[in-house]
Amino acid sequence: MELFGRKWTKDEILRKVGDISQIGGIRLMELQEGNEKGVNIAEMRSGSGLRAIILLSRGIDIGYAEYRGIPLCWRSAVRDVHPAFFEPEGLGWLRTFYGGMMTSCGLTYAGAPCEDNGKQLGLHGRVSHIPATNICADGEWQGDNYILTLKGKIREAAVFGENISLSRKITMKFGEAKFSVHDVVENMGFQETEHMILYHINVGFPVLDSESEMLSPTISAIPRDEEARAPIKDGCSKEEYNKFSGPITSYKEKCYYHKMKADREGFVHSAIVNRKFNNGEGLGLYIKYPIAELPWLIEWKMMGEGTYVVGMEPANCLVTGRAKARADGTLQLLKPGEKREYHLEIGVLSSKTEIAEFEKKINKVCFS
Repeated sequence: MELFGRKWTKDEILRKVGDISQIGGIRLMELQEGNEKGVNIAEMRSGSGLRAIILLSRGIDIGYAEYRGIPLCWRSAVRDVHPAFFEPEGLGWLRTFYGGMMTSCGLTYAGAPCEDNGKQLGLHGRVSHIPATNICADGEWQGDNYILTLKGKIREAAVFGENISLSRKITMKFGEAKFSVHDVVENMGFQETEHMILYHINVGFPVLDSESEMLSPTISAIPRDEEARAPIKDGCSKEEYNKFSGPITSYKEKCYYHKMKADREGFVHSAIVNRKFNNGEGLGLYIKYPIAELPWLIEWKMMGEGTYVVGMEPANCLVTGRAKARADGTLQLLKPGEKREYHLEIGVLSSKTEIAEFEKKINKVCFS
């Protein structure tokens, strides 16, 4: 493995530690106070300085991530609320939206509240409020590499309604500043089921700061509404989707629907980068995913005070709500027994050199 600036064999590492947890690993814990009480979590550490908190009671989502003590994501004021406090009606989802590194939206509906086929649907679905079962946390040597794996299952079901499952595996490799998410969604029922999924990845300070920018192979960035098309208060003609400022008083959120160009292997790469971080050392957070699985990337640009965040959100849908998706023919459906797989990689760009290499990769895709 590559660790601490050099390569190591399994034998070299084991001779120098009493237990592999000295370097990294997975620990299962439970939160104890306030409206977080009873939330089960897993802490994953890769030894590179990458640390993530996985919310086992909240859809196996990623509540927090940091690199060498530097936070990578935005965290909201509500914190890691127990799923018992979930308010599914209307915009009630926002009362338990912790932000975090990744919040899953879906599995049968996502996006704006609406009425669809006589059902009242709230914001962004139920999956992030369902506790996981069949949890398996493990670490094992594969040759000279040590691999961490966290697995679990979610079931969204109702009598006379949907019966859909999510099997999730999160993987870290010792020495790397990235992790992967592999999801399998399956219709466990005997009737066709609606399927919408969106990965709400929330980049915050200090990756996000004044003069940070988004690097992506964007073919088009379609404003969701008039607010996203409107000029900002300082007189600029139109706000750029890929440029970011410091916090702005009374800022209103803006969303853009990105159509992306994939590389030759079918992957989309996108990042938020801060070239000026730490006196020009640079810092960024990237995502990578197959465009065939997630054809849209939705950008949530929120430059408000306190709510200072940019979401990079790969999805199989837009966020206009299930009723509109059904009406315009874009709503995806799962037949009984049908499965869909989703693969996502989230990683750190830890220097100006890595940012430059990532930008070069984006430019190669854009101009090929």
